[in-house]
Amino acid sequence: MLTELPPAADSALGDWLVANQRYIAAGLARLRELLNRRSDPASDASDDLLWMLDAARPTTGPPAILDRLRVAFGLSQFEADILLLCAAQELDGSFSSLLAGMRADNRPAPSFGLALAALPGAHWSALTPDGPLRRWELIELGASFSITDAPLRIDERILHELAGSPHLDARLTSYVESVRGDGPISPSQQRLACEIADAWRASRSDQVLPAIQLCGPEHGDKPAIAVAACARLGLRLWRAPLEALPNQFGELEAFARRWTREALLSSSALLLDADRLDPSDPQRLGLLDLLLERIDAPVLVSTRERMRYRRPTLAIDARKPDRAEQRALWRASLNGYAMPDDDLLEHLVTQFDLSAAGIAAAGVEAQGRVLGGDLRAATEVAWDASRVLARPRLDDLAQRIEPAAHWDDLVLPEQQIEILREVSIHVRRRAIVYDRWGFAKKGTRGLGISALFSGASGTGKTTAAEVLANDLRLDLYRVDLSAMVSKYIGETEKNLRRVFDAAEDGGTILLFDEADALFGKRSEVKDSHDRYANIEVSYLLQRMEAFRGLAILTTNMKSSLDPAFMRRIRFIVHFPFPDAAQRAEIWRRIFPADTPTYGLVPELLARLSIPGGSIRNIALNAAFIAADRGEPVQMQHVLIAARSEYAKLEKTLTDGEIAGWL
Repeated sequence: MLTELPPAADSALGDWLVANQRYIAAGLARLRELLNRRSDPASDASDDLLWMLDAARPTTGPPAILDRLRVAFGLSQFEADILLLCAAQELDGSFSSLLAGMRADNRPAPSFGLALAALPGAHWSALTPDGPLRRWELIELGASFSITDAPLRIDERILHELAGSPHLDARLTSYVESVRGDGPISPSQQRLACEIADAWRASRSDQVLPAIQLCGPEHGDKPAIAVAACARLGLRLWRAPLEALPNQFGELEAFARRWTREALLSSSALLLDADRLDPSDPQRLGLLDLLLERIDAPVLVSTRERMRYRRPTLAIDARKPDRAEQRALWRASLNGYAMPDDDLLEHLVTQFDLSAAGIAAAGVEAQGRVLGGDLRAATEVAWDASRVLARPRLDDLAQRIEPAAHWDDLVLPEQQIEILREVSIHVRRRAIVYDRWGFAKKGTRGLGISALFSGASGTGKTTAAEVLANDLRLDLYRVDLSAMVSKYIGETEKNLRRVFDAAEDGGTILLFDEADALFGKRSEVKDSHDRYANIEVSYLLQRMEAFRGLAILTTNMKSSLDPAFMRRIRFIVHFPFPDAAQRAEIWRRIFPADTPTYGLVPELLARLSIPGGSIRNIALNAAFIAADRGEPVQMQHVLIAARSEYAKLEKTLTDGEIAGWL
């Protein structure tokens, strides 16, 4: 690995750059003398001018760049001379005329034939495709009928390196990005960074460094762990998303070769981000395997699951901070206001499973909006910030519902209301019961909070989910299970895994619509499809039992659900069809306070034998009709809207239902 240049802040940098330029100037002077000797028949190509380089070589600080290039790419002195000769016309304009005078075509560029004739230690292998000059693309061959006569040109990246102004190869800029190393990580993650650094230090010089596989769910701490490991070895970290890399083997090999060269030049490591890799995609798996095999430099790969590669690999589980570490990170992010036994802090840690970077970001949000060190206000702001941080991954997989309903909007029998309040209590107080009172120590199985809402359409199942989301200040996401179920074996399980993985950061209520689409009675195994269908149900049950959020399932047909599945649901709430008294109460609450009404009689409106969802549709349509006529909402407007709703439902509006309305 190359020695890095002194940092820009080091006062010795200027002196070192001057010494490096003096060394290159001495090398150019030596080449000029060797070229002039070529015109003297009595002279011979010897190394008697090497003293010019030895006298100018820097004696303090890192080695000169030209020497670093020789060591890094295994160049012979002859190959190093060719490289400097190609740079000469760029660094010293007088070389162009000197070179042009030595070529029959008067082209102001060096050639391999000229190097063979003028430079000591010449050997033909220097220009072979496998030689370091061409394999690492240090030089380029121009168009010519003869290899020995082809004009040679130094690669731009190497030229800037020699000049002391290194930069990332322009052909890599669209694939890689620098990873900043200022993010916090927990003590357990620091230990992982030490393990990575020690593994690389322990590798023998004659062996390829093992690739480091950071395994686990996608989160913001993986790059921070990699940065911490690289910092211990003086390496700079770059990140390359696997999906952004070329998908053709030839192009990928070119990328691997150029990145290995860049790693040698700049003392860098590469983090291949494969968190979104589909393990069932053989093409991408093959490309990743090829990439790891071809990159002869420090490389890490971030994946969700452990995988096998041809290159020696050390797999490390890159977990998020544990509960105790998250408490410490939250206290630090809130300027130490929170105490270890603070209920607000405990609720925050229990509900959200954020990375160290996520906690720091939420803490910045809280500090920026709260003055005076008010812990309660700071924690509330941090809570909302944590909700926002958990959203991006789920927004692509499910529909986020902005909850508008409150407890007063629910018109249900008292028994159902009490069960819903129990659900809220379990979510709100699980930190005390699970952690402080020790239930979590008995095992994680069954700690997930799940509820089944059964009932006909429009009876208030989604409204109840909104009430819980508002009461708990959590995000509500609706997952359409009918769209997730696939006829292809394994696809349904994969879809479910993506949803649960995205929701694991917490702060989320998952509302699975049409649960009977998947959770029907498990069938007798007659073929592979039956077996995989049962596996999908079992997988879902396992994820629900381990899910740290609240999972709500809705169904119109409770009888179709597997009894074994029902036993593993913590709460079951049946939403009955509303009776006349309940329908009258719904009508009393359905119109907002700002809506002008006149002469509405809830007891008469309650004769419509419809659920709450249809009542809302009629009320909304009646409001539009009244607004168009410039009148308050009256019974006649509701009648028009009711006829439209009944027609949509393919029901007959009877005279008994509307008797006495007008």
